[in-house]
Amino acid sequence: MKNLIKFCAIAVLVFTSCKKANTEKETVQQEIVEFDSFGDKITGDAAMTSGEMMAKFNNMKVGDTLKIKFASNIKEVCTKKGCWMKLPLNDTEEAMVTFKDYGFFMPLDAKDREVIVEGKAFMKETSVAELQHYAEDAGKTREEIAKITIPKKEFSFEANGVLMKK
Repeated sequence: MKNLIKFCAIAVLVFTSCKKANTEKETVQQEIVEFDSFGDKITGDAAMTSGEMMAKFNNMKVGDTLKIKFASNIKEVCTKKGCWMKLPLNDTEEAMVTFKDYGFFMPLDAKDREVIVEGKAFMKETSVAELQHYAEDAGKTREEIAKITIPKKEFSFEANGVLMKK
């Protein structure tokens, strides 16, 4: 009887420790995401979602700035040099992203790639001339460019660093 109790106690310990070891193994195996880095070296931690960024923009006025990091997918990129990109914030709004001191560019084929940007968010009023320039860079027709006749308040972002998912 004494041996039976010892055997049961040992069996319980062995099964419990095996179960615990498997659980620890499962939590250690996480997906490792690789990124290409542009500009300053940044990390992906503590990045807001595009929806959270939209909420921040909604509370800003022209001239306000905010240092922040957020994640989105590239909707559009400059087709000439990769010197700007547009990131959706929700189904209808987007942020126009430029790069600090014109110091780096995105690949021309980066459309639809996931990115994390870190830098300065701000509201600005974009002139007709600048809007037409961006439209030209995006490959719009002369007719489409000619239809741009009024300035636009825009959600803007100057990135000092970008991580793009490989």
